Amino acid sequence: MIIDTEKQKEFPWMRVALREIGVKELPGEASNPRIVEYLKAVNLGLKDALSDETPWCSAFVNWCLRQVGIEGTNNAWARSWLNWGKRIEEPVRGCITILKRGEINGHVGFFIRLSDYNIWLLGGNQNNRVSIAKYPIERILGYRLPL
Repeated sequence: MIIDTEKQKEFPWMRVALREIGVKELPGEASNPRIVEYLKAVNLGLKDALSDETPWCSAFVNWCLRQVGIEGTNNAWARSWLNWGKRIEEPVRGCITILKRGEINGHVGFFIRLSDYNIWLLGGNQNNRVSIAKYPIERILGYRLPL
């Protein structure tokens, strides 16, 4: 199933997220200041908030929404998005998409498109950078939009 997302309305946070593509973690002990800025959008202890080694997908989504005046979950846990906003059944370009990773962990990003076997997300901490990446569709837990 392929959904034509090109004709759908672009959400304001998508312009923010698209401009961040390419931001990546720094090797070694150093941390990318931009990722540290993302981490400030969620509640973390000081040590975790200063390291680009901290899982930061949820921080990125929170930060993007905050840039356009929308309150996110303020939570670093990807699955926290399952309780935010309103659930939608069919994805639209830019909706928050929550994926499972194991039994309790997850990943979160912005929906780009579906293909036969994959979902494509724009997100942070995807191969240690902001990028568009694909994931198996069986990992999808849900789609959300602001109320």
